[in-house]
Amino acid sequence: MRFMIIVKATPSTEAGVMPGDALVAAMADYHQELARAGVLLDANGLQPSSRGWRIRHEGGRRSVIDGPFAETKELIAGYTLIQVRSREEALEWARRFPAPHGEGVDAEIEVRPLYELDDFPSSEGLERMRAL
Repeated sequence: MRFMIIVKATPSTEAGVMPGDALVAAMADYHQELARAGVLLDANGLQPSSRGWRIRHEGGRRSVIDGPFAETKELIAGYTLIQVRSREEALEWARRFPAPHGEGVDAEIEVRPLYELDDFPSSEGLERMRAL
């Protein structure tokens, strides 16, 4: 089972404020533990939304909306992708995640399971996805 640990953005992350040495060290320690356990698939921080864009699908058309995006609470600052045997194992790893914006700073992470191809009904499109 794959799970994504999602770090919520803050006004500081959206301003491009880089984490301090202590936080980088804590994140390195945590991710090294994940790697040693063989469960780490990927992990990265995301640049501020001012560097990104959204594609809106509306009325059968697509339009590009450049960042920044106003609602910081809806934005993601980074993620860690893990593959574990159970929800409980993912929960244990998530509990050990360092305070994402530094010790003593209010923050929130979200953990969500990823869909696996076996979660979908069989179809021609699904078989094409499996072949990728």
